[in-house]
Amino acid sequence: MEGQLSTGQTQAGDQSQFGGSHMIPATDRLSRLPYWLLAALLLAVLAFWTFTTNDNYQVIFSAVRQGVWTTIYVSLIAYVLAMLLGLVWVLMRVSQSRLLQEISSFFVEIVRGIPMLVLLYFISFVGAPALVSGINWIGGPLIERGIVNPINIRQVDFTVRAVLALSIGYSAFISEIFRAGIESIEKEQKEAAQTEGASYWQVMRYILLPQAVRNVLPALGNEFIAMLKDSALVSVLGVQDITQLGKVYSASTFKFFETYSVVAMLYLVMTLGLAMFIRWVEQRLEFK
Repeated sequence: MEGQLSTGQTQAGDQSQFGGSHMIPATDRLSRLPYWLLAALLLAVLAFWTFTTNDNYQVIFSAVRQGVWTTIYVSLIAYVLAMLLGLVWVLMRVSQSRLLQEISSFFVEIVRGIPMLVLLYFISFVGAPALVSGINWIGGPLIERGIVNPINIRQVDFTVRAVLALSIGYSAFISEIFRAGIESIEKEQKEAAQTEGASYWQVMRYILLPQAVRNVLPALGNEFIAMLKDSALVSVLGVQDITQLGKVYSASTFKFFETYSVVAMLYLVMTLGLAMFIRWVEQRLEFK
């Protein structure tokens, strides 16, 4: 009798183990989810339900959705230009020329110490007019002969000025990211390549830069997320992005809570989606 009971208990225990094995991983995953993520998912579901069932939110979304494309292309263009400028600054800073090193260091340290909003105003209202004056001065002989017309500062759109300011500001931070990636690579690789007869620029192009970009890819992705959020600053120039359209709509309807809830949700969706994409790219690179 005892043998039958022990056997039955063993079988029951085996059934409970094997029968519940499909539930254990699911419960483990749920138990490991952070509470903030569960709260964020709950908030997202609630916000989605509210936005899709409330006519006021649908009207607000229709009013500001055009600014989504402005925010995206301003961020994309500014980030690409910032990457190129940052690459130029870091190549100057790690070059063998003392003059280039000092010029790059001066620019990076000065720009990193200026708030982005102040830099936006400075580039838009001081830098852009100075650049236009410089172009007109260089093309002075052609302007005097009537071959070309002088450029008026009013012809330079504020969106262009905003993109220029974001590009210059973020190029300083991106150059430091590139520099950290280059310095993380063993010096033996550079020395071995130079021993084989490779020039400095060949070593930089074919050995150091490819590895550096791969090492700092997560940091570059974080900078793009930061630029996407900082693109809201261009609204101070009247650029018709999400923030500016939301500000105009709320000022005319006094629906501040509803309007800025929609604006915040749009930014949150874009930044979280971009963060998930960056993590996916990181995971793909880990398997290569």
